[in-house]
Amino acid sequence: MKAALVQRLLRLLIVPVAAVLAVLVAGAPGAHAATDLSKVAAALRESPVYVDPAASGLLSASDAEALADKIRDADKPVFVAVLPDGYPTQNLFQNLRTQTGVTGLYGIRLGDAFDARADSRVLSRSAVSNLVTSVQSAGDVKAQLNDFVDGALRNVGGTAPSSWGESTGDGVPTTGLITLGAVLAAGGAGAYGLVRRNRRRQEEERRAALEKLRVVVDEDITAFGEELDRLDFHPGEPGADDAMRADYEHALDAYEKAKSQMAAARRPEDVRPVTRSLEDGRFALAALAARREGRQLPERRPPCFFDPRHGPSVADVTWTPAEGATRQVPVCAADQARLSDGQDPMIREVETASGRRPYWDAGPAYGPWAGGYFGGGILPGLLVGTLLGSAMATPSYAADYGSGYGDFGGYQGGDVSGADFNTDDFSGGFGGFGGGDFGGGGDFGGGF
Repeated sequence: MKAALVQRLLRLLIVPVAAVLAVLVAGAPGAHAATDLSKVAAALRESPVYVDPAASGLLSASDAEALADKIRDADKPVFVAVLPDGYPTQNLFQNLRTQTGVTGLYGIRLGDAFDARADSRVLSRSAVSNLVTSVQSAGDVKAQLNDFVDGALRNVGGTAPSSWGESTGDGVPTTGLITLGAVLAAGGAGAYGLVRRNRRRQEEERRAALEKLRVVVDEDITAFGEELDRLDFHPGEPGADDAMRADYEHALDAYEKAKSQMAAARRPEDVRPVTRSLEDGRFALAALAARREGRQLPERRPPCFFDPRHGPSVADVTWTPAEGATRQVPVCAADQARLSDGQDPMIREVETASGRRPYWDAGPAYGPWAGGYFGGGILPGLLVGTLLGSAMATPSYAADYGSGYGDFGGYQGGDVSGADFNTDDFSGGFGGFGGGDFGGGGDFGGGF
């Protein structure tokens, strides 16, 4: 913990070498030609953000540095390159990923255009596409790249490459140890005290947020338990087969797992696996019902957007909230029927200081709860324009409530190694920038 604190203090004081070099090169006479891709890749192995000297007018050195610090602090394999208009686009993503040799998510701003690709092990094709779509309307380059990074850090799996900063055994950058004495001499003790006070305040806010979530999650667990109690199924009944019994056991295990996970929760972000377990259990029940009725097994889909307790969705429908933007949301059969009849869906409401409100208008504390239900990167698109969606888009959200609400965990991206690279990934490049598939985002052309 002390090492992590020292790292954070040092990051506030040490200007990344790559950013300094970028400023010097940008100001050098005759530095107008676009940089060779191998040099771009080499720069990204040292820092998460690269601004080509020929594109220095798109993003300032200070803004690039702030963006890089945000990515480093999150310890995620997110790479951003700003290149000039006219930069060669043939197989650009594929070649950059190959030469960088680092598993991760790559976003490229090229002139007026923006797109991204990712190794599917750290972010799915659909999640990348949603992310790219969500930032296309940003006002300027700085806003767009910050929105992209904020969304990426909440969703991408894996960890940052070690090449972004060599460390000692305690995780403290060796290049920063020399600076540490100056930090302490210049009032580091006071800064340490400030950090501790801020940490106590954040812990108090986290505890309050967890208590809000506990009420909602306990309602979810109770509702699932009641659903299991109403289930008229016995493993030994006539017609029951091994597949049915496996679904039933899976649902029971998910119920017990959710209860134990919630009992062990100490932070708001600990709620994500709880609602993920409940979603998993409800899908098992849907599969069991299909087997018993002789129907086709259901497609694995996210739960009903309006209330995850409704179970897995059966379709995506167009829906426009009050004073909000139209979007596609996954819905259960009952809510699909209500909407087609011109009625309001059955919306999950939670208690707020101003009374009961839909969960998406109840504040940022409900992000981890929703993230467990709607993982895999679909949540930003569902919540665009809502109070919860706006809160999640702020840089402070990850620090307050935990990043990665769309990250299922278990990914090992970020290593500087070709071993993780699938040659089917990142293929296709930009599609010509201005034609083809540019603008849609995705993985590097391969499967999931």
